[in-house]
Amino acid sequence: MTNYIIRRIIQAIPLLLIISLTVFVLMNLIPGGPMAAYENNPNISPEDLARLKKELGLDAPIHERYVNWLFAVVRGDWGISEITRRPALVEITEKLPNTLYLSLTAFFFALLISVPIGILSAVRQYSWFDHAMTTIAFVGQAMPIFWFGLILIIIFNVMIKSPITGGPLLPGGGMFTIGAPFAIEDRIRHLILPATALIFFSLGNHIRYMRAGMLDVLHQDYIRTAFAKGLRERAVLAKHAFKNAVQPLVTIIGLEIPGLFAGAVITETIFSWPGMGRLFFNSIERGDYAVMMGTLMMSATLIVLFGLITDIVYAFLDPRIRFD
Repeated sequence: MTNYIIRRIIQAIPLLLIISLTVFVLMNLIPGGPMAAYENNPNISPEDLARLKKELGLDAPIHERYVNWLFAVVRGDWGISEITRRPALVEITEKLPNTLYLSLTAFFFALLISVPIGILSAVRQYSWFDHAMTTIAFVGQAMPIFWFGLILIIIFNVMIKSPITGGPLLPGGGMFTIGAPFAIEDRIRHLILPATALIFFSLGNHIRYMRAGMLDVLHQDYIRTAFAKGLRERAVLAKHAFKNAVQPLVTIIGLEIPGLFAGAVITETIFSWPGMGRLFFNSIERGDYAVMMGTLMMSATLIVLFGLITDIVYAFLDPRIRFD
């Protein structure tokens, strides 16, 4: 197991290098580039632009600039935000915990809801419950997250009022009430709507893959043998069926956890959540290239990391898998 993990980490290094090269080239293909904000300023002369390009190293060939940027990233120097004039790494690491708080909460509750629903849908195949849950799963996959988020705000923030205060039932934006002292209840109330949007966003996939995996396993010979031995249905599902049925879902989860950050870009923007997704969206609007590139590299690293974790989890779910 240790050798396998080491090999996978070594394999991840060239992958991250390719991703970093792709990100760097694409960012430099954007019209205007990092100098766009200065080139549109009539108060800056061509001589000042040339001097600024030299100071920033933008007059060098693109391969030299990539190597310099890559070594700077490895050292922890991710550039300076053009908007706040603070290090881009500081900007990202300040927002990352807020995104983790939102995304992992939504991910936990999505699993808590979808796994038992998927199992029960497979066990009670073609029942009214199965048809209802399958419909909900398809609706969840088809519904745009931005539209669903706006509907949640309209219903629970605009239409429905709190019977106690007379104000909105749930906050429509932010992570906490500005100016109010820290309170867990206040944080939870602000979390409900954006977390619900993300939960519904991933619920459909989870239910469908859990149902399909369980249906495939329930028709295997060893499951029939377990029932023939007189084991109870709950024992057969828990001890024999679940570990094999959950493997397709594990693959989806490994790919979906980093994808929650992509979904969080829209969700955090709609609900004014001060996370990494909203930071990335704002950096695109303002042309903040250092923050954009840093956010993309952080997301790529998370994808590679969770891919490694997914492969390791397989070893514990299926002993037939070997890492030789």
